[in-house]
Amino acid sequence: MTPGLAKKMSAWIAAGAVLAPALAAAQTAAPAFARIFTDHAVLQRDRPIPVWGRAAPDASVTVTLAGQSASAKADRKGNWRVALPKQPAGRNYSLSVASRDGTTTLTDIAVGDVYLCGGQSNMEFPTRNSTGAWGGLGGAGNNDLRFVNIEKDSEPAPVADLKTAVSWKVVTSDTVGDSSAVCYYMARSLQQRYKIPIGFIASDWGGTTIQSWISPAALGAIPEYKEGVDTLVLLASNPRQAQAKDEKRVEAWWDAHDPQAQSQRAWIAPDYDDTAWASIVPHGSWKDAGVSALAGFDGVAWFRTTVTLSAEQAQSGVELQLGPIDTYDSAWINGVRIGGSTVPWVWRNYPIPAGVLKTGKNVIVLRVLGSQSGGGLTGQPGWRGIKLSSGTAVPLGDSWRFRTGGHVSGPPIGPSPWDVPTSLTTLYNGMIAPIAGYGIKLAAWYQGEANTGEADKYATLLPALMADWRAKFDQPDLPFLVVQLSSFGAASAVPVDSGWAALRAVQGQVVRADPHAGLAVSIDVGDRGDVHPTEKTVVGERLARAARALAYGEAITPGGPEAVSVERRDTDLVIRFRHVTGNLRTYSADVAIGFQACDSARCRYVAGKPAGDTIVLPGTNEPGITRIRYAWEDSAFVNLYDGDDLPAVPFEMPVTS
Repeated sequence: MTPGLAKKMSAWIAAGAVLAPALAAAQTAAPAFARIFTDHAVLQRDRPIPVWGRAAPDASVTVTLAGQSASAKADRKGNWRVALPKQPAGRNYSLSVASRDGTTTLTDIAVGDVYLCGGQSNMEFPTRNSTGAWGGLGGAGNNDLRFVNIEKDSEPAPVADLKTAVSWKVVTSDTVGDSSAVCYYMARSLQQRYKIPIGFIASDWGGTTIQSWISPAALGAIPEYKEGVDTLVLLASNPRQAQAKDEKRVEAWWDAHDPQAQSQRAWIAPDYDDTAWASIVPHGSWKDAGVSALAGFDGVAWFRTTVTLSAEQAQSGVELQLGPIDTYDSAWINGVRIGGSTVPWVWRNYPIPAGVLKTGKNVIVLRVLGSQSGGGLTGQPGWRGIKLSSGTAVPLGDSWRFRTGGHVSGPPIGPSPWDVPTSLTTLYNGMIAPIAGYGIKLAAWYQGEANTGEADKYATLLPALMADWRAKFDQPDLPFLVVQLSSFGAASAVPVDSGWAALRAVQGQVVRADPHAGLAVSIDVGDRGDVHPTEKTVVGERLARAARALAYGEAITPGGPEAVSVERRDTDLVIRFRHVTGNLRTYSADVAIGFQACDSARCRYVAGKPAGDTIVLPGTNEPGITRIRYAWEDSAFVNLYDGDDLPAVPFEMPVTS
């Protein structure tokens, strides 16, 4: 569980204690804008401009921008929303909201086009680390380019406003390094072309799955996810009951896969006598700990330690911090389960419900199921402690007692529905719902690495996300731009099955089926040794090209060559492409590499010859050949482009009889 999620779960438990004072303060304070509205913000041009915020309950508010005003009455909870008249592109405006309790004014507001950029780490990847940034951002200053980064926030239910204040920033050589590189390079390209203010909103979180970014209603409509979404609804209203429900699920797994599970639960009890257990100072894989009982061990091990707290510390303890754990863990304090996770690189920061900690000795128990990659508490001892509400921490002792259990095997323990990075809907709730309704021109999506291996699910989830965001932003035809997965992993000398290739194919199929979607191919600018390739300029500019066609209506192809059919012609197979500017061309050879001809049993590499908007595969029209693949590897080498230097889209396609 991530630090952000832990903070939020602690906040849910304590919400009732702080809600009343907050409402009382709202009754006398000047009206306020929602946190997405700050100085330097860009508002979407040429359509009514939605603006919302907080005021005293039932207060009348008037919002003004560039001499245009709109009024509304706050509801009984103090929420208000207006739609200002549409405005053309412009700059140097003030945006104000006034009521009987005062006026709040934002300055340096621009009206132009706004882009929403979402996804995982390759969207989050900062501009400062991109290729060419070291010498290329010194003159980046541009008052007509602004951006805002949404802070990470995982929530069990949609929230009305961002929990953390954000700030729109004007792009300068000092600020641009903090922006999303792909989003920045796309926005920079389009701003240079259209000469209007452009703002981009980055809402992203590295390592996360697409399921995290879809609203509860949309994800819950998919039968596979309904139970998990229902558990999240319960978490929002009754965290302890939701934890108990999830504990029942996890313990059912243990009962099904570990014959010793029931008897070992006695080790959770605070008064269990563990003096006969061996001692260990965990600081990495237990296989490398120099302990004979753990060398080469794959299975379950239990860890126990104690921490002594003063009355004040017990009262203010909000989070158990453990660092990363490999791989599956459950954690108890004083016999109460407080969390568990399933991803080895994620730091465990579990919220502690009120009343669990006590003055004096507190017993912490961990059950860890290791993996072949390591096992155990893999972080450093100094990372572990009880975090207090003041932000300080009471460190746990370095030494733990441990005891091994059995060599447990079976399918992986499924994650809890709130576990980032594999959570269901929680990032939509905390990072998209609070800004839904903000006027935007387009959405760009760079995600999929975390979903490789489940292309069949992605074929349902990606269209669901696109439809969901369009509905939430009230734009059914919102242009949606998708970055196809780059290349990553070992190169192959023979045709192989590839989860990365299968997911790329789904991305291409979904975009092709959607008249308002565009695809940016990135396979040729990947890094087979790094899942975060640094060449983001090219990717951003390819997104900009798709935007020019789909969002701005230019008469250009939105992307590179895309196969539409494979036909038999005499002894050859002929692949026809669309979106070809000029003719197909190859680099560094007179043949196109990366093609595979497949029968029911196997695939083999075949060379392609460019001919206008087609590729001819000489001599491959054999009766058993039923499908053709292109760039079907985790990390493929390609050399097929069109006259605009755009790479062909990877694909798998049946052969037409």
